Amino acid sequence: MINRNLWRNHVWMLGLIAALVLGVSVYGQDRDRDDYGGRWVYLGSRHVDGHRDHDVVRVGSRDGKFRAVQLRVTGGAVDFHRVVVHFGNGTSEEIAFRERIPDGSRTRPIDLPGDRRVIRSVELWYGKESWHRLPKVEVYGTR
Repeated sequence: MINRNLWRNHVWMLGLIAALVLGVSVYGQDRDRDDYGGRWVYLGSRHVDGHRDHDVVRVGSRDGKFRAVQLRVTGGAVDFHRVVVHFGNGTSEEIAFRERIPDGSRTRPIDLPGDRRVIRSVELWYGKESWHRLPKVEVYGTR
């Protein structure tokens, strides 16, 4: 009787562990997916040095067409004032974006109006600060 209860407890515990492992692996696979099931693609990055008030991340047609972008910040918080996306067809979209993104965080997906387009560059305007480390801003896009 004792062995049977011990065996049931072990089986139950192994089932619980398997469920947790499966849940963590599924979470890890989906964390770079957007709300529509697409994957975020790395487009480029810049280090914010505090001497300039903006940087440009060059992208290009080889990366494809995108419908949204996302900014990810590491190494310190960054106060963004606006983002300007320049497209391959010569048009631009200025996004009024006043938000402080903490270290290790990301923006919500920033939808680009219209059809999916080639992004030539993303211009980042931010506040000047005195950083001990140089924050890094990474730009991602989703198709």
